[in-house]
Amino acid sequence: MDLLLPHLGLIFWTLLAFIIVLLILKKFAWKPIISSLNERETNIADSISMAEKVKLEMAQLKNDNELLLVQAREERAALLKEAKELKDRMINDAKEQAKVAAAKIIEDAHASINHQKMAAITDMKNQVGKLVIEVSEKILRRELSNKQEQETYISKLADEATFN
Repeated sequence: MDLLLPHLGLIFWTLLAFIIVLLILKKFAWKPIISSLNERETNIADSISMAEKVKLEMAQLKNDNELLLVQAREERAALLKEAKELKDRMINDAKEQAKVAAAKIIEDAHASINHQKMAAITDMKNQVGKLVIEVSEKILRRELSNKQEQETYISKLADEATFN
């Protein structure tokens, strides 16, 4: 049991050794340890503040990116709307031009038809006039006294006449 109880001398020398080690550590090691701990604490605080700053910047960049995306979508929608309006305007212009061209073609066709109709009527009148003159000339040459013979002869001449 004697071994388990410390003696006064052992306590004194252990205490003296502890104080000497404590003084040596205080003189040589305490300041570098404290300064390195303080430096580490400062570095950690700076890192945390830098991380917060980066986090805020990232949030700001994210908001800016979303705003840019919204603007890009709006611009795309505006461009698509403008392109659609331009397409519709071009189609309508083409339809109007086609209607005008068709109306002009129809008008020209009517004018041509009327011109050809008038030419045909004039030609027909000329032929009828020539035929009447020929028939009259032949009738006068024959100088028939009988009316029945004249009508028979006129019918015969009409059957023989050729229309060009």
